[in-house]
Amino acid sequence: MQIRELKIPDSYEITPRQFGDDRGVFLEWYRFDHLEERLGHRLSIAQANTSVSKRGVVRGIHFADVPPSQAKYVTATRGAVLDFVIDIRVGSPTFGQWDSVLLDDVDRRAIYIAEGLGHCFVALTDDATVSYLVSAPFQAEREHGINPLDPDVALEFPDSAGELLLSPKDTDAPSLADAAASGLLPTWDAARAFYDSLATEGR
Repeated sequence: MQIRELKIPDSYEITPRQFGDDRGVFLEWYRFDHLEERLGHRLSIAQANTSVSKRGVVRGIHFADVPPSQAKYVTATRGAVLDFVIDIRVGSPTFGQWDSVLLDDVDRRAIYIAEGLGHCFVALTDDATVSYLVSAPFQAEREHGINPLDPDVALEFPDSAGELLLSPKDTDAPSLADAAASGLLPTWDAARAFYDSLATEGR
């Protein structure tokens, strides 16, 4: 597989090698050792999630308190989504910026999103099925959101998504600026310290 760091530090696009014949296709969509080599620590998987979304559904921007937050390894097993990683770590050199990866059932890419980063996607097809491996169990009291339509973040949703469909939870979420002003966001220093602790534990 090929692993490419995105423009947001601590996020990666993973492109697997596919082996196809007249029976179908085989691929490795997750390899802990290849990812560990790039991250400098092992991804400890504590929970696996699946979502199914109709075309136009937007999920996010979601994040969790650091520590432990949630690292995410995400792929689309059916259909297609445009997946966004947003740097919400106050003090980061790329704070407020984002990058995206097309996840679909053709190239079968995955995206890795480190703890403390924001995550969002928009479904480009009906029945878009997304699977997530995450490093910590869901804890509702530690989960937060930022409005994905915040003009200061300015996510670019493709026309192919059609009419956007958002949950009340996401439309009621604060802007990035309001979340920063209220102290809701993780900091760059806290995130780096947590990543360093993971590397130390793995030695």
